Amino acid sequence: MEKPRAYDILGGLAIINFPKGYGVKDKKKFAERILREHSNVKTVLEKVGKIKGRLRKPGLKHLVGEKTREVLYKENNCSFRFNVDTTYFSPRLSNERKEIASKIKEKDNVLVMFAGVAPYSIVISKTTGARVVSNEINRVANKYSRLNVELNNLKRLVEFWDGDIKKVKKKEKFDVIVMPRPQLKDTFLKQAFSFSKKGTRIYYYDFVETGKEKEIVDKIMGEAKKAKKKIKILKKKKAGEIAPYKIRLRVDFRVI
Repeated sequence: MEKPRAYDILGGLAIINFPKGYGVKDKKKFAERILREHSNVKTVLEKVGKIKGRLRKPGLKHLVGEKTREVLYKENNCSFRFNVDTTYFSPRLSNERKEIASKIKEKDNVLVMFAGVAPYSIVISKTTGARVVSNEINRVANKYSRLNVELNNLKRLVEFWDGDIKKVKKKEKFDVIVMPRPQLKDTFLKQAFSFSKKGTRIYYYDFVETGKEKEIVDKIMGEAKKAKKKIKILKKKKAGEIAPYKIRLRVDFRVI
């Protein structure tokens, strides 16, 4: 029987994505092994169904351990509290957040779209001292993001634009825009370009089949043309495998 390819540990909670063919007894046996091997883990959940839509609420089922869904997780010298049932958080993007932060200077004015419970916003701000505007549509995530900003003593640096970015009536322009998008048909590049100016650096995430990365670049160039913006592609990077032959792609580009 195929073993689970990987599982995520978030503080005292582990989440497993089982391959097909696992019965209930096998799942619990594997979950109990995780409890034995990781003394900090008190709860094991199974991922059921796919994460869909802009709210990115995962489907999770309790297997063994304490019946809790709230997590206190630490990465990049930052602390995050959130509920795994009602908000989305990927520990696998820890290095991505660190890398993006390394590209930002203290003087930069930064917009993070699809901010969730504010991991990018907080890692960027805490690492660099830059001002960050954090935008998210999920109301529960917004409550946790404010709590997380307080946990990390960043209230003076991070502010919030809650709700649908398409309905935000702000006129501000940013030096940096970070777009860790969920899997959506809409690119939201029209909105990103509306908050950009000459010199703005945009870090755009999308999902694509291996070998078809050029399609994403072409899509970005097409959206730039519609917005009457000239851009320069700086870098393409594989930022994680989503499924066999499907990756998360990051494209870095600058408005010129």
